Amino acid sequence: MENRTGGPQNPRQTGIAHGNHQNVAAHKGGLIQTFGLDIRVAGLAILVDVLAFSGDVVSAGLLYPVELISAVVLSVITYKIQKHWYGDDHQSALIKALLIGLITAIPVPISPLFAGPAGVLGMVRALFGKK
Repeated sequence: MENRTGGPQNPRQTGIAHGNHQNVAAHKGGLIQTFGLDIRVAGLAILVDVLAFSGDVVSAGLLYPVELISAVVLSVITYKIQKHWYGDDHQSALIKALLIGLITAIPVPISPLFAGPAGVLGMVRALFGKK
């Protein structure tokens, strides 16, 4: 079938769905799967960020390298949990892990602003979602 412009109507015929570009509409899982975090990841991210920031404040910034190391470790833990327990694919789990690591590495406790709502989405998925 052709559309009004005379071109193919099916995206597979145009080559958009081939190669490295993926059809965004083909992503399955919806809002909760896309933006949600496993509730354990959200709680751990908030805990690590608040504890690391407290250490930075008490030490006047001398413990900032420890916060960076904890951000890297938290990223690895987030990736593993999101991939194996939450059911994310490689790319989604990696993006979420890198974002959690970045937010944790910032020397301000802002992870509750992001991990909190994402954890609520994960809890809704765990309570009401399909298994």
